[in-house]
This record gives sequence, C-alpha cells and structure tokens, in this order.
Amino acid sequence: MRDRSVKKAVIPAAGFGTRFLPITKSVPKEMLPIVDKPAIQYIVEEAVDSGIREILIIINRSKKCIEDYFDKAYELEDILKRFNKIDELKIVTMSRLADVEFSYIRQREMRGSGAAVGLAKSFVGDEPFAVLFGDDIIYCGDRPCTGQLIDAYQKTGLTIVGAQNVDDETALKCGVVKKGAVKGRYTEIKGIVEKPSDKNALPSNLASLGRFVLTPDIFDALARTPLRNNEIFLTDAIDIIAGEAGAYAYEFEGKRHDVGDKAGFLIANIEYGLRDKNVGAALKKYLNGIK
Repeated sequence: MRDRSVKKAVIPAAGFGTRFLPITKSVPKEMLPIVDKPAIQYIVEEAVDSGIREILIIINRSKKCIEDYFDKAYELEDILKRFNKIDELKIVTMSRLADVEFSYIRQREMRGSGAAVGLAKSFVGDEPFAVLFGDDIIYCGDRPCTGQLIDAYQKTGLTIVGAQNVDDETALKCGVVKKGAVKGRYTEIKGIVEKPSDKNALPSNLASLGRFVLTPDIFDALARTPLRNNEIFLTDAIDIIAGEAGAYAYEFEGKRHDVGDKAGFLIANIEYGLRDKNVGAALKKYLNGIK
C-alpha cells in the first residue's frame, strides 16, 4: 500500500510574466510584493503550514533572485543584530521556514505547466506530492488550501485537484471539470477541459485553481500527454489519470487571488493590506474616503 503522507511540494515559477511587463523584464513576477512580502512567499508559507518541509521551485535562468531570497542573508542579519533591530531580524530570518529544504531546477524551455511538473520526477521519487502554481494566492482560515487537499488525498488515495465553482469568465481561463458523482466537497472527475473555447464548451463551472496533490503516476501520464500549441498541460495529464486510476476535484474553502493578472494582483494587495495590522486602518480610511 502506497504511503499517503505528503512531504514534498513543487512550485512552477519559470514563466516570463509578460502580463506585467515592463517590470518583469528584470523582476520576476513571483517577487512582486503583496503588501510587504513577495507573492511566492505566501505560496511557500501555505505549503509549510500544510506540513511540507521539502520544496522544489522550478525557475528559469533569470530568476536566481528567488534562490537568493530564501537563502540566509548573513551580512544583513549581522547588521540588524548589531543595531538591536529584533523585529526586523525576525522578518528577515523567516523563522517559519527555518527547517525547510529548498531545491531548484531550471526550466530551459517554456513548454507548459505539465513540462514544468515533469522536471520534478527525480525530486519526487515514488511519493505523492503537492503542486502549487505561482500565480495563485489563496487566503484561508484555519487550514490552508494545500492542507485541505492533503487531507482529501489521505482519505481517497487518488489524485486531488483543488477546485471551486466560478463564473463563466473565470472558468474560460482555467481547467474545467467534467463532473461525475458528487459527495459533499468531493466531485469525481470524468475529464478536464483546459481553457474551453467559449461558454458553450464549458462542461461545468467547477474550475481547477492552481492547487493539486498528485501521485507519481502523473509522470507516466505526462509522457503520454500530447502537445497542444507546443505545450504540455498538467490538466491534460490529470485527464488521463482520471480515466485510468481515478481522480477527484475537492472544493476547498478559501478565497483565491489570481496574482498573475494585474487586477487580481491589485485586489490581493488591497485585501491583504486591509488585514495588515500596520497599514490596515490607514488603508481602510483612505478607501472609505474615495469618491
């Protein structure tokens, strides 16, 4: 019987971020700040708060600053210690991530989400693992989104796709589930349609929103996934898995922000800013005064 504990996570973060040009010419979109932390830190913290301690980040050659960010900053920490800036030191050391083991792989060609995940085969080995897309930040209450999906995987032993019911406009940008039997938050996946061509092609409004728990069988499925527009889509490989071993969509609790979109990025900054103890009150006062 396969071990159902999920200890590893993969974060694909090799895209060029063209929707945020010109800033992404020199700054990775994953490093753009949501209030005072780069977007990717929220995603890493979600994985860690879900019990994961080994994280692989897929990058390209222009994103070494992501590696540097999660590394130890000896000189800065020494200066903060000497000037007794304890609060700032706690922020810089990121104590929540102290026991996390980071690994990095470069994706040399941008050939889709499936190709990125395929690079994780040696990192994953024969274990189930979580995938967290870098464009999606999900605000949750007590249990983070990835933790919810891990719980669902441990109950079923099958591939789990994090999903929610969304409006038509959002669904057209996502992988959309062909629904089988529904029981509570679990929906049997009969297939997935990646970015349907129009509203008439929507099989449902239950959309995949950038969070997955996958079994190592995904790598064989990826090897059999046909190219579309010279890309391999992760959802196409999950479609294969669903037809063979079975898979579930799990309707997670939480609010998803698409921070790969300019409007979504700004909305995330506003919402996280309003929750921030340092700037929340001032931001709320400003927003209430807008006419």
